[in-house]
Amino acid sequence: MQMTGGWHVYPDASTRWRRPAHTARVVLRVDDGTTAVCFGAPIVELRRERDERVTRATRMLDNLGPDLCAAEFDVDAALERMAAVGVDTELGAVLLDQRVAAGIGNVYKSEVCWAERLSPFTPIGSLDDATRRRIYETARHQLTSNLGTGRRATYGRGLAVYGRARRPCPRCRAPIVSRRDQSARSTYWCPRCQPEPPPSAP
Repeated sequence: MQMTGGWHVYPDASTRWRRPAHTARVVLRVDDGTTAVCFGAPIVELRRERDERVTRATRMLDNLGPDLCAAEFDVDAALERMAAVGVDTELGAVLLDQRVAAGIGNVYKSEVCWAERLSPFTPIGSLDDATRRRIYETARHQLTSNLGTGRRATYGRGLAVYGRARRPCPRCRAPIVSRRDQSARSTYWCPRCQPEPPPSAP
């Protein structure tokens, strides 16, 4: 879905959709009446099981890390996968890497780092095991707390830093800053609560 679109699941065909029908791109109905609707996706591809592209997609799914929203999230498996990533890789990039743990998107990347008082630009090699574990426990809590709510909230009734550039940090009141990466994704953080690590020596 690129950076837009969303799936809604309705218990039966009579349930009123939360978005206009003309924005629906895919409607899936199963025998018990449950309906899943994809709204606003810019690209939709239909694939048959024998299609070679499906085989490639299945291989991609096989590479996903443990699902943070699963009933039995395997944090140890996520930590093992994190340990296999280069020590100079920034924390924000690791959190977005679905091969390490599946489920964290751009919003939660910034929110988890803020909650843990860590710069998203911290090299993961500088994080001890307890901190790494706590990061994924916080991410899991934030994600599962927002399942089915329709609105994301990680601090009070909203978000702590994401989308709040130049507004005061809810913790220390310093202005929140943001930066875009090469893929046009934005990262938000508080420079006082989450100071950037010093540049590494050449």
